[in-house]
Amino acid sequence: MIEQYVLDLREADAAQVALVGGKGAHLGELSRIDGVQVPGGFCVTTNAFRRIMAEAPSIDDQLDRLSRVDPDDREAVRTLSAGIRRTIEEIAVPDDLATAITRALARSGEEAAYAVRSSATAEDLPTASFAGQQDTYLNVVGATAVLRHVSRCWASLFTERAVTYRRRNGIDHHTVHMAVVVQRMAFSHAAGILFTADPVSGNRTVATVDAGFGLGEALVSGLVNPDVFTVRGGEVVARTIGAKQRAVHALPAGGTEEVAVDPQRQEQPALTDEQVVRLVHLGRRIEAHFGRPQDIEWCLVDDGFRIVQSRPITTLFPVPEIGDQENHVYVSVGHGQMMTDPMKPLGFSMWQLTAMVPMHEAGGRLFVDVTRRLGSPASRAALLDALGKGDPLVRDALETVLERDDFIPSLPDAGPGGPPAAGAPAPIETDPAVVAELIARSEASVAALERDIRTKSGPALFDFLLEAFEEHKRVLGDPLSLQAIMAGMESTWWLNDKLGEWLGEKNAADTLTLSAPDNITSEMGLALLDVADVIRPHAEVVAFLQGVEDDGFLDGLAKLAGGTEARDAIEAYLDRYGVRCVGEIDITRPRWRERPSTLVPVILDNVRNFEPGAAERRFEQGLQKARRKEREVLSRLRALPDGERKADEAKRMIDRVRTFIGYREYPKYGIISRYFVYKQALLAEAERLVRADVLADKEDVFYLTFQEFHEVARSNRVDGRLVRQREEAFRSYHALTPPRVLTSDGEALTGSYRRDDVPAGALTGLAVSAGTVEGRARVVLDMADADLEAGDILVTPFTDPSWSPLFVGIAGLVTEVGGLMTHGAVIAREYGLPAVVGVEQATRLIRDGQRIRVHGADGYVEILS
Repeated sequence: MIEQYVLDLREADAAQVALVGGKGAHLGELSRIDGVQVPGGFCVTTNAFRRIMAEAPSIDDQLDRLSRVDPDDREAVRTLSAGIRRTIEEIAVPDDLATAITRALARSGEEAAYAVRSSATAEDLPTASFAGQQDTYLNVVGATAVLRHVSRCWASLFTERAVTYRRRNGIDHHTVHMAVVVQRMAFSHAAGILFTADPVSGNRTVATVDAGFGLGEALVSGLVNPDVFTVRGGEVVARTIGAKQRAVHALPAGGTEEVAVDPQRQEQPALTDEQVVRLVHLGRRIEAHFGRPQDIEWCLVDDGFRIVQSRPITTLFPVPEIGDQENHVYVSVGHGQMMTDPMKPLGFSMWQLTAMVPMHEAGGRLFVDVTRRLGSPASRAALLDALGKGDPLVRDALETVLERDDFIPSLPDAGPGGPPAAGAPAPIETDPAVVAELIARSEASVAALERDIRTKSGPALFDFLLEAFEEHKRVLGDPLSLQAIMAGMESTWWLNDKLGEWLGEKNAADTLTLSAPDNITSEMGLALLDVADVIRPHAEVVAFLQGVEDDGFLDGLAKLAGGTEARDAIEAYLDRYGVRCVGEIDITRPRWRERPSTLVPVILDNVRNFEPGAAERRFEQGLQKARRKEREVLSRLRALPDGERKADEAKRMIDRVRTFIGYREYPKYGIISRYFVYKQALLAEAERLVRADVLADKEDVFYLTFQEFHEVARSNRVDGRLVRQREEAFRSYHALTPPRVLTSDGEALTGSYRRDDVPAGALTGLAVSAGTVEGRARVVLDMADADLEAGDILVTPFTDPSWSPLFVGIAGLVTEVGGLMTHGAVIAREYGLPAVVGVEQATRLIRDGQRIRVHGADGYVEILS
């Protein structure tokens, strides 16, 4: 049928992306919005594209080859994609298809000028814009020229940039089809782009307008520096007028040309303020229709605006949905937990249900609303003090918000908030028995959970878990546990402050806490050295482990000489530490017990890089270094005026910090131990639902919240479409960078160190573990890809406790995320590694293999080569 190849633009809508592509669907929707003018035209549908593709059977083989090519192999991508484009452009448009297009042109005005625009089915999506990936042709005149440019648009689905973009977004070339939009040409005297939210800060209350003379192609192609207008609250609040030396104009016979702008006009604004405000008002109407901020291409024809494209701004970090119109300020949970990757719905909902404070999800990350505590003067000071000690960038970002007097409402004091001020003695004795008792309590609670959960399934399991979460929070909020944690942190702060004041020592506590007892996370790293000691003498076992590719390798070990001992050593390690993994706050992440092959590269590194007995030697060396430091500090203090008192106070604090600082790591281990028990029970329930044909795959439940999973177990029904939507959204969240602080206006704030004591060119961060070290930077984004040698400096976005086995083999640490008391900092100090954390974009600014110098006491990193 002829009709299936062409669809009038006014008949297209958001439900027809598969037929008219993303651009066509959006333009169809735009044409329905009251007051929005869209140049008329039609879509050549994806049915036409499929018809063309069917004319060349060889294309399927070419697409298969393209799908197998490494997207980073630019030469191969360029060659294969060019071949596909050539094949498509050489296909003669069948007569019936050509007739359908020419009839549509006749209805719109055959000799008129048109814009012929690509509209792929994977384009202008909420999660990936594909902006500029396919082609647009302006001022195309005549049916023959239109048909030729329609073919070019079909072929542009396989430009090198579009092919690479799809591969990196996980989109199969076979599944993407191309429609073509043919629109009456808008001969504009000004054109540009409107963002209905600030694309840099993310602020949804701010709109920005880029404007230039002539056709919009001059801006899109980067030919001119545009005028930039900033609009807030219905008025232009800032403007920068660009020197617009060039413009693109339409030629009478078709096509476009680049022309020079009259010097007297170059620095005149392309729009008046009144026109800018009117345009933004139009943009807000479009934004309301689509339900999210938009990137809008516009043209000014006479004094009326024509909208020629609108797509979602995909780079904005989402805002938590609270449901009110009040101002809110949110602090990232992931930055405090050293896990800024997105979490799956089951993961973040479980963390919400077991957390001690309410948390809100956005972009797969969790945030705490601190608005009320910032609004009250008493709680504000305590909050800023506590957060600033952990991460100065969070404090600076919050202070930036507070400087805007009108954003946070002033509230009456709601009572004290936050931890006690540094230096205030915690009301518990310096007694190792306190820590032993807390650990025993936690172990007993986990054992009771394991015992009681065994018989639970179906809806009864979820009822049981809701009760278990209350016990979870009771253990987490145990006052004695909180006092022990604070005692360790406060004594650290006291020692650093007082020894800095009295002796000029920087971060003295870093050395005084080496090899502190009861640190479950540092023990975990040393224990893997002991596993390597068992394996090292057995060459056959080492060779076998070098070839491990899956998680069934433990069974194969028993057949080798020394394999039984090796297997037993790994199993014992997994019994103690197998509940852990990278990103462990997300219950959906595979634990080491579930994926033991994760540990094999680290074990092999330990076999290669260390001598037998390394764990015991390292611990003893740290202990002796801490004792020598203690004797030195106390001796120097006694030589000062009032020295005996100062030495006595310092000795009490040294004993206190060594008693409690190791326990700082235990509560997280207790949480993760409980999480593993929850997970095993939930996966058993998911397997039951798979057997009952309710679920297609047990891991589908990872894309449901706990509450939704509960309902599936009760009703034996699941919305498969919701699961797929959640999977797609989760993939898209990886491209978003979560801010440390986020406002309800959508403004993302990262904070600044505001320091002037850092050498030019150095990267500023937070000093968390003293010492200076120079070495080769190893930029590692995934622990599984780590290939470290002795003396290397690990550079990574974040480290949680699961990374600590790597710490035993490195010389220093640099992370993009972290604070004084986050896990990476605590373990770096425990192992005596110079470390700087909170270095913005460290993994981009430092290249793998460069020589760098880490100044752990001064908080900066120098790039040496």
